[in-house]
Amino acid sequence: MGAKLRVYKRRIRSVTATKKITKAMEMIAASRIVKAQRQVAASTPYASELTRAVTAVATGSNTQHALTTEVDKPARAAVLLITSDRGLAGGYSSNAIKAAERLTERLKAEGKEVDTFIVGRKGVSYYAFRERTVADSWTGFTDSPTYADAKAVAGPLIEAVLKDTAEGGVDELHIVFTEFVSMMTQSPVDDRLLPLSLKATAETEETAQGEILPLFDFEPSAEDVLDALLPRYVESRIYNALLQAAASKHAATRRAMKSATDNAEELIKSLSRLANAARQAEITQEISEIVGGASALADATAGSD
Repeated sequence: MGAKLRVYKRRIRSVTATKKITKAMEMIAASRIVKAQRQVAASTPYASELTRAVTAVATGSNTQHALTTEVDKPARAAVLLITSDRGLAGGYSSNAIKAAERLTERLKAEGKEVDTFIVGRKGVSYYAFRERTVADSWTGFTDSPTYADAKAVAGPLIEAVLKDTAEGGVDELHIVFTEFVSMMTQSPVDDRLLPLSLKATAETEETAQGEILPLFDFEPSAEDVLDALLPRYVESRIYNALLQAAASKHAATRRAMKSATDNAEELIKSLSRLANAARQAEITQEISEIVGGASALADATAGSD
């Protein structure tokens, strides 16, 4: 019995140490969510207004530009997948990867070749394990992305959009990331960044603003304005997606670590009951041995008399 009691106590100490770690990680994730939410709230208006400006330029002119002009028969598309550098976040990265897989299958069914770009070690590891080709990848900043990180990601994508498909360029640019809805809800979404759907965007802006888009005169030309807005538009949308993904990852980590902490508490209670039962059985056995020994001694004394 003594050996079993020592095993239970050792397991209780081990689970208690694990509980302290998961509780600390839960608190760290909770503190980071607040900062990430503020960054998302600060970046969203800029991205929305920039999209509105691009829509105004495109709808106010007849310029054919890669930012707004759809190819009749698109042959190649780029997919940017945003995952996490670290685990311990439940199904956060796997859900984003599944959404990217569904998007890739749909694009291939439409007859398009797909170039995959990945942010985060989890996505890179997933594709490397399956020996799938990745056009480019970035790691090391998913927990706290900056605008410089977004520019580094956007650079090769913009270059691919501006390049002819015969030279390895793409006709479409899609992004897959996890949208932060609330502390309890984070949804993986896929969105087409380029070419921009002008009709849908214009209708959305009219509904949001309560007015139709005004007409503009462009200097020096609408094409030059679109050339200037193209990198800003892609960078701002990718930056906002990175921030959304970071907030979602911290929320998923907090939820996963809270679940782990609760499970550790339940396991400690269960092990404590088993340890108490083993200790009680050990005490009972010792009492039985003492009573048996006393009875044997009494019988031996009575026999000698």
